[in-house]
Amino acid sequence: MTLYTRFAAHIDAALDTLVAAGTLPGGLDRRNVTVEPPRDASHGDLATNAAMVLAKPAGTNPRVLAEALAAELGRLDDVAQVAVAGPGFINLTLTDDAWRGELSAIPAAGADYGRSARGNGVTVNIEYVSANPTGPMHMGHCRGAVVGDALASLLEFAGHKVIREYYVNDAGGQVDVLARSVHLRYREALGETVTIPEGLYPGDYLVPVASELAAEFGDRFVAAPEAEWLATFRTRAVAAMMAMIREDLALLGIHHDVFSSEAELQAAGKPEAAEAELRARGLVYDGVLDAPKGETPEDWEPVELPLFRSTAYGDDQDRPIKKSNGQWTYFGADLAYHFQKAQSADQLIDIWGADHAGTVKRIVAAVAALTEAKTRFDVKLVQMVRLLRGGEPVKMSKRAGNFVTLADVVREVGRDVVRFTMLTRRADAQMDFDFAKVVEASKDNPVFYVQYAHARIASLHRRASEAGIAEGEADLSRLDTEELALVKLAAQFPRIVETAAAAREPHRIAFYLYDLAAAFHALWNVGNDRPDRRFLVVEDAEATRARLFLASAIGQIVRNGLAIMGVEAVSEMK
Repeated sequence: MTLYTRFAAHIDAALDTLVAAGTLPGGLDRRNVTVEPPRDASHGDLATNAAMVLAKPAGTNPRVLAEALAAELGRLDDVAQVAVAGPGFINLTLTDDAWRGELSAIPAAGADYGRSARGNGVTVNIEYVSANPTGPMHMGHCRGAVVGDALASLLEFAGHKVIREYYVNDAGGQVDVLARSVHLRYREALGETVTIPEGLYPGDYLVPVASELAAEFGDRFVAAPEAEWLATFRTRAVAAMMAMIREDLALLGIHHDVFSSEAELQAAGKPEAAEAELRARGLVYDGVLDAPKGETPEDWEPVELPLFRSTAYGDDQDRPIKKSNGQWTYFGADLAYHFQKAQSADQLIDIWGADHAGTVKRIVAAVAALTEAKTRFDVKLVQMVRLLRGGEPVKMSKRAGNFVTLADVVREVGRDVVRFTMLTRRADAQMDFDFAKVVEASKDNPVFYVQYAHARIASLHRRASEAGIAEGEADLSRLDTEELALVKLAAQFPRIVETAAAAREPHRIAFYLYDLAAAFHALWNVGNDRPDRRFLVVEDAEATRARLFLASAIGQIVRNGLAIMGVEAVSEMK
């Protein structure tokens, strides 16, 4: 139990006391009662809104309730001062021993410090990346891949069961284009001189699979009609592209639990099953769409189509689930796919590129309809990343044809740099990735600054050992106000984990780690002007042991936070 959860329990117990005394009626909903740091640190260490939340349903004045609750909380040994502010907020100032106790709890919990049971085992399916299987991963896919993977780890750390899923779009026209592109390279592998026309994939990455097909089939399909080779070339090309994509993702440390095939979904009749389910509930009907804006009656031919009644769930128009030729629309197939996912998860999260923003309403409506609004569904939109080198746009890759491959970027700057950088801004904010800046050894580079804090702590332990100062029991009373201020920030980590998980925002972990690293570096730098304030003071072994204990705790939190982000905590900077 961390300090924040312990005080949540104290407040709950104090409220029970007020109920027993008749000051407060029983049975009130306490779920919105919070314990958090006050916005202004001068107001104390913790604040609770309990009186503000409960006064109205209790039929009492919030200030009066706050005074009664403050009196109960003031009896706690860990509370040095309690004050009621404004209309009924309660601010608590804790004793130094309370913070020293929390400091001791950090290394005791180790890798589990900050881990939460708030998720209560609820299963969350997170679908992320899901790049079309038409080539290697590029940096347009990278940010969503990192955000999705870090979010999965964050939710697991917060007590959820997580399914990491990749949706393979292998049933659309783009895989036919892929097969035709491979067929052209297949002819090239057999000695023909070819020119890649507009509309086919030009990348050299298709050469290996084409060469394999040439070795296996010889010239059998060179002049054969497309109908004879398209299915075979499509299947083999998609398999090769998915193998390449898995390798690229592995470079980022990303591995999915499930790969769901759109083609298999359709072959299994899942879209038909979803349609039947919705028709039975009156949510799919046969109708005619309004003409698109700007179209004249002469340009528009109305066609009766099966329409999903998405306006019943907040969309601005009903949506077709089939085309006029009887094929499923992308939305119709996607609707069935989400219906499938909802069978094995309590909650769904999709990580999409920002260019898919226009389809969010309709798929949210579909999931609400299919699950009768019982399944929480979030779509997280991820903005583009602009690649720069010293402020100049990066040239495209010849091998890829028209984009910069993820593999090339990871090999140049390293997995940790890529992953951390992708989480240094909100996912829905645009990002610049400058090859020069992301490896810069400066405070302005969050990747370096956080890693340097951990490396500095590791170096401190090595130097203490060389100086003959044995670590072990530490007198934490030697830590003063400045040092305890760092403990107060460190103690917020469990709360950051829970709030980040609730908001589905893994970037909050990166932001917090940067703040923690900055506070640690600031305390370290005090010793530059005041030798007695250094973490390692050979002449004062007891003070050193206390500061080593503090540094160890900070290092543990940095490791725990970086583990959520999928980033290694290095022991020395190279």
